[in-house]
Amino acid sequence: MKVGEHLKKFSRRYVQLITAVLYNCNVKGFATGTIWKGGSKGVCVPGLNCYSCPGAIASCPLGSFQTALVSSRYKFPYYILGTLLLMGLFLGRFICGFLCPFGMIQEFLHKIPTPKLKKSKTTRGLTCIKYVLLVLFAVMIPIFYSAPGFCKYICPAGTLEAGIPLTFMQKKLRSLIGILFGWKVVLLLTIITICIFAYRGFCRFICPLGAIYSFFQPVSFFGVQVDEAKCIHCDACVRNCKMDVKKVCDRECIQCGECMQHCPVDAIYIGIRRIDRKKMPLQAVFIVLAVILIVVGLNSKGFHDIKSKAIRLCYECMGIG
Repeated sequence: MKVGEHLKKFSRRYVQLITAVLYNCNVKGFATGTIWKGGSKGVCVPGLNCYSCPGAIASCPLGSFQTALVSSRYKFPYYILGTLLLMGLFLGRFICGFLCPFGMIQEFLHKIPTPKLKKSKTTRGLTCIKYVLLVLFAVMIPIFYSAPGFCKYICPAGTLEAGIPLTFMQKKLRSLIGILFGWKVVLLLTIITICIFAYRGFCRFICPLGAIYSFFQPVSFFGVQVDEAKCIHCDACVRNCKMDVKKVCDRECIQCGECMQHCPVDAIYIGIRRIDRKKMPLQAVFIVLAVILIVVGLNSKGFHDIKSKAIRLCYECMGIG
């Protein structure tokens, strides 16, 4: 099912903007400098969006994943693992290209007129960093040191969307600012600088959530695909892509669809992928596993755990306290 033509008419930028608004539609939070703590915080949005943002009405999947792992010694994180599995299976890195507000921010930063870093074998190699950060900061530190490592020490989204706005609006929080907050502000400024010169630098080199979704690229149900019957193998798609792809829809492809406008034979489109009988058994296993994990998680109050753990750790993740 081809929907590429519709996406050309309905700009990806509009989808990103609408997504950002929907993720952060708690207008009262921006006015009062408070965090929404309603029941919807037990649900994860697909993209990177800080739980502690004053406007956020749901939780960040990466933050929820880490907070669940913090207590994994006592309770297996069924709910969040099932949620990530389901989102990755259905959309893969389409989430990065269309449904991630921080990805959109990076694209705006890259529009600032400066010399740009061109992709190369070196930048392709640097993409491996995000997998290292995933293992060390998003998995190992939460499990062995009981801290949301990536959120606490690195995540620029938490600093930009939550730490800075909330400390600006709440005087009592300013008294809690310490070295960690200063470190995260410096790191945020560094990442902003990188993104000005390198297209989606955080997304390409640092983001563990993108690393997680990249594992699902080969089996995701929806995304960019190539009509092999039309393709003339000119590689115009790869040459013009700003990401470090070797081919359309590899692990570095964010499914943005920009390659469609560069294909001379209109062989690329976005839509529901053709049925691949070789992949069907694995896809079926993933679906069943995801449903089981979510159901078990809900029965073990995993939905409420996401909300309660995130509330307890939100200031820590902002680098405050």
